[in-house]
Amino acid sequence: MTNLDELDKRILQTLQLDASLSNQELAQRVHASPPTCLRRVHRLKKEGVIAKQVAILSPEKVGAGLTAIVEITLDHQATEHQIAFEQLVAKEIAVQQCYRVSPGPDFVVIIQVADMAAYHALAHRLFATQSNVRNVRSFFSISRSKFETQVVLA
Repeated sequence: MTNLDELDKRILQTLQLDASLSNQELAQRVHASPPTCLRRVHRLKKEGVIAKQVAILSPEKVGAGLTAIVEITLDHQATEHQIAFEQLVAKEIAVQQCYRVSPGPDFVVIIQVADMAAYHALAHRLFATQSNVRNVRSFFSISRSKFETQVVLA
């Protein structure tokens, strides 16, 4: 874990809300000089605290309006089988998140696709054709009341 001082936390909180800010704008918002701010951001990237900066799209505006939350149970839960499943889903761009969980199913996967036909094709590829997948339980979002990407900074 990286030790973060108050300036680091202000920088991170501000970037979590809007990573498109110029260094000058960021420095003004966090009350630091631009060179200090730039050094801090570079250090936070180098240390892996800032994993990446992306644009977050509105799924329904780009034709990916179906969200599926899927529980997967494997037949064999040995580490190598779990890693193999993680590697399989990592190749699928529609799989936005994959979590190993306990207790209950082995994995919970968040999938974003265009429609039910696209989900069916993906489910066939990822689950039905895999001999180690024992059980799949899918839930489909009818409304998203909250979506955040921020991490709480203590």
